Amino acid sequence: MLHVRSIWNGAISFGLVSIPIKVMNATESHAISFRQIHLDDGGRIRYRKVCELEDSEVSSAEIGKAYEDVDGTLIPITDEDLASLPVPTTRTIEIVAFVPAERIDPLQMDTAYYLAANGVPAAKPYILLREALKRSQKVAVAKFALRGRERLGMLRVVDDVIAMHGLLWPDEIRATDEVAPDTAVTVRDKELDLADALMDTLGEVDLEDLHDDYRQAVEELVTAKAEGHEAPTAPAGDEDGGKVLDLMAALEKSVRAAKQSREDTTGTGEDAEVTELPSRGSARTAPKEVGGKKSTSRAKKTTARKSTTKATMAKSTTAAKDPAPKTTAKKPAAKTAAKSATKKAPTKKATPRKRTSA
Repeated sequence: MLHVRSIWNGAISFGLVSIPIKVMNATESHAISFRQIHLDDGGRIRYRKVCELEDSEVSSAEIGKAYEDVDGTLIPITDEDLASLPVPTTRTIEIVAFVPAERIDPLQMDTAYYLAANGVPAAKPYILLREALKRSQKVAVAKFALRGRERLGMLRVVDDVIAMHGLLWPDEIRATDEVAPDTAVTVRDKELDLADALMDTLGEVDLEDLHDDYRQAVEELVTAKAEGHEAPTAPAGDEDGGKVLDLMAALEKSVRAAKQSREDTTGTGEDAEVTELPSRGSARTAPKEVGGKKSTSRAKKTTARKSTTKATMAKSTTAAKDPAPKTTAKKPAAKTAAKSATKKAPTKKATPRKRTSA
């Protein structure tokens, strides 16, 4: 934590309690950045800041900020102007409420920060707020000002640190009216069953095991070019790309591919643990043939076989519970001879039989 540079110093306002804190970025980007070059000679392309009135380049120390009015007029605004605003959140993270975490829409989540106690006297109130958040199982909603504007924030506990997520204001979240499909589409139960089977087969994942394949490929490309080797190329893929001609066939193929991938990963072949859907015929017995008509007919046959099996089981159960003359005439007769040899009453075997049928 000591090597992380503080980007903002202030305090957390918790009622009448003030907690001096330092704000540090909680995340870092590992993305590979590129420079712009002139294609003709490979020279760097740079941006220069030029004053339009003087037509000359200016340094960063000579650059300030201004607000552009609707008529194009520029109104200079200094850092001193912003610092003297009559807003309590200029140097304070003001907690306004404590709410359950599920009340926060993930769409509002923005940059994450770590809040560190600033000095020894701040440790006690800092730990007090941290433990209060833990015990309440809630998050704190706060307001703070950073980089020239007031923002919303959400405070929560990460390990032994209070973290703050910047939140977008509710009116900054766009409505979904124009995004959702406006075509009337009916999704069949069999399609949902296969989708469920695919989800269960893919299972869960430890996010620590995921990595940036694109960044790794770019690094290999740069290394190959730097060493004068041939650049790696992507393997030939499916020419159909993202076309889905038959949704059922695509789902069935996906389920099989996911199961095969799980088996290859675990190295246990057929003993690989694959979660199956309980009591869902089409999900548990995904057809092995790819193709709309074959898959449908086989699914119908599977359903028919299951219906026949259920009917047979139902008849067997009824026959076991119903003391029909034919049933009692055959089995007790055979059992009576065995029972007479062991000198036991024949009637006492009926109770275990009923218990077995149940």
